[in-house]
Amino acid sequence: MVKRTAKRAPRRTDGLSREVIVQAAIDLLDEGGESALTLRALTLRLRTGYGAIYHHVTDKNDLLAAAADDVIARVLAGAVVAAGPREALRGVALGLFDAIDAHPWVGAELSRQPWRPALLDFYESVGRLLHALAVPERARFDAAGALVNYVLGVAAQNAARPGRGPKDTERSTGRGTDQGTGRADFLAGVAEQWSELDPGRYPFVHEAATRLREHDDRDQFLAGVDIFLAGIATLRRT
Repeated sequence: MVKRTAKRAPRRTDGLSREVIVQAAIDLLDEGGESALTLRALTLRLRTGYGAIYHHVTDKNDLLAAAADDVIARVLAGAVVAAGPREALRGVALGLFDAIDAHPWVGAELSRQPWRPALLDFYESVGRLLHALAVPERARFDAAGALVNYVLGVAAQNAARPGRGPKDTERSTGRGTDQGTGRADFLAGVAEQWSELDPGRYPFVHEAATRLREHDDRDQFLAGVDIFLAGIATLRRT
């Protein structure tokens, strides 16, 4: 009787770098969330051994942090340098919102490690742009904190919405076919509940039910950034 052995995938023959490992980790995280990122899954994805990976990263926590840094670094690298400070600020804020929408695990990682270099670079970028917008030094710290917290909070809430799983490819823009059924069904359910509320007690919420069903998450986020920009404009006159 001939004994059959399972065929193993051939080992990679090209060089393995930290950058290649981080990108593979990002792919695994996007496909299945944090639980999908294991060293075993990574060795299978990269067709290599544990030793080769440990040569470049310390452990899973190091890999998660590096992956988050990479995503945020791309946001800052993609910022339009030629834009004025107001448009640049809108751009970096929207860039981080989109990045967390595309990579929902990033928001949780940044909350756990707010001292990560990429987030500090984002904070520094916001501070420089506020300075360029002539926000007084005494108000700059609070203004920067308010905007960064707004961006991270709304982006994380959007990424964690019900019906959104790690493999969900829907976008939050709500435009045409990009609007996934998970988001649409969830909003429709909430809007239905709002519409049934007593308009005497909840006049605004009752009236907003229709807008909730049809609103665009991305546009609403930018509206919040514009409200922030209108607010800091008053600081220059005080």
